[in-house]
Amino acid sequence: MALYVQKFGGTSVGSVERIKAVAEKVKGFRDNGHQIVVVVSAMSGETNRLIGMANEINDEPTPREMDMLVSTGEQVTISLLAMALHKLGVPATSYTGSQVGIQTDSAHTKARIQRIETDELQADLDDGQVVVVAGFQGVDEEGNITTLGRGGSDTTGVALAAALKADECQIYTDVDGVYTTDPRVCSRAQRLDTITVEEMLELASLGSKVLQIRAVEFAGKYNVALRVLSSFEDGPGTLIVADSDQDEDSMEEPLISGIAFTANEAKLTLLNTPDVPGVASRILGPIADANIEVDMIVQNVAPAGDYTDFTFTVAKGDYKQTMKILQDQVLPDLGGGELRGDDNIAKVSLVGVGMRSHAGVASKFFRVLADENINIRMVSTSEIKISVVIDEKHMELAVKALHKAFGLDKRDIEQE
Repeated sequence: MALYVQKFGGTSVGSVERIKAVAEKVKGFRDNGHQIVVVVSAMSGETNRLIGMANEINDEPTPREMDMLVSTGEQVTISLLAMALHKLGVPATSYTGSQVGIQTDSAHTKARIQRIETDELQADLDDGQVVVVAGFQGVDEEGNITTLGRGGSDTTGVALAAALKADECQIYTDVDGVYTTDPRVCSRAQRLDTITVEEMLELASLGSKVLQIRAVEFAGKYNVALRVLSSFEDGPGTLIVADSDQDEDSMEEPLISGIAFTANEAKLTLLNTPDVPGVASRILGPIADANIEVDMIVQNVAPAGDYTDFTFTVAKGDYKQTMKILQDQVLPDLGGGELRGDDNIAKVSLVGVGMRSHAGVASKFFRVLADENINIRMVSTSEIKISVVIDEKHMELAVKALHKAFGLDKRDIEQE
């Protein structure tokens, strides 16, 4: 007998029929003698509907009331799923995040889990119950309902698995695992049997939307076995493992595990800024004060040595605000300079632990792009990642060319 925490996303519970299908799947696991905790999201589109109504009433609603509102979406799902399980003869009890004892800080709309009280939950499991928990939410010390941010149900599932010391946390979604890249862009993308937490963290941070990055961080920190599965078809999915769970051979093969990409980037360059200590802080300080996250940064030294060009990227949604901050605050503070911006860029990244033990990955990466006549605007690297900024119009071409060149196409894998 094993203890599984199973999380089902909004698409998986998007209709009454799909909720019934989830109940059948859960019943199958329980009939095999396993203990089951189910974490569910709101039905597909429900959270957006609630946010839309809030904005019709008040275009600047308070974060506390937004949490009170959007948390109701999951409450609908848990009760319907519990009813569906009862109909199948399966004893089940539903709980909101606050009822199950998920304690968070008070950062409304982006709260972080601090602890989970598991006594009552464990008692229900020992009594043969299936426990159905609302994802995405908790409660702070003052009893206020909080939410964990978009995709927060993944984090709820992993956190419960860690607190209960579950054998596995299974994330059910509308894809059957983690792929070498997005199959919608590259039809030859291959599902991975396993991937390390470190690689999954990089892919999640670089644009892969299979899992919320905080959930992957949680899994790595508490050594939770995490598996991504399809709600709609059977299969082994993708197991996300700690690096220590990989043997030496699997650590070195494949060289590249995946290619991530995103067009949600914008590039800003300050030309002819003083090349003196503290200038980077003077540029980025006002950006940080506006709660805008900066991604890639490149600073060049001009031949004379007195001035430099400073380039960085932000999310495309923050582009206009960042331009205004640079024009109104930073340039006057620096005593002038020239500002340029470009929101028609994309970031493409190679990820793989095999990079640690293989030379020549970067040179091959750049050669593939050169062969396709794709110009590189910026480069960023880490031990297991290489990212480049290119023109957005070349993004799909770059992904397909790199996917083939690094042996990730289905045909290449099948021939190994």
